Amino acid sequence: MNAHRGRARYRMDNFKIPDYHDFGNAVSPNPATTPARVSFDVSWQGGGERTTLDDPVYGFKGDFVTGEATISFRARNDHSDLEFRSDPDGQTTVGPPGVGRERNGVFYP
Repeated sequence: MNAHRGRARYRMDNFKIPDYHDFGNAVSPNPATTPARVSFDVSWQGGGERTTLDDPVYGFKGDFVTGEATISFRARNDHSDLEFRSDPDGQTTVGPPGVGRERNGVFYP
């Protein structure tokens, strides 16, 4: 991560997770799960506007740089050939993605 330039990347490959299938099952007292794996790559490019926030009421302060962001992902159950993938041509930006440093709670100045 380079917070000064607004660049960052978060990536994981074949990360093991439980697949709960649907919301009702996930919040049930005894949910059934299927072993699954996900891979994702999130990249923030920076190069945009710099913003400083300071909210003493909620104890939050931060310096951020906006810019373009892209996400790719792949998910599948361990015992299935069915795979879900992101569409690199179908991405849109919702709000200004940003990278920076924040301070809150006991770290608020």
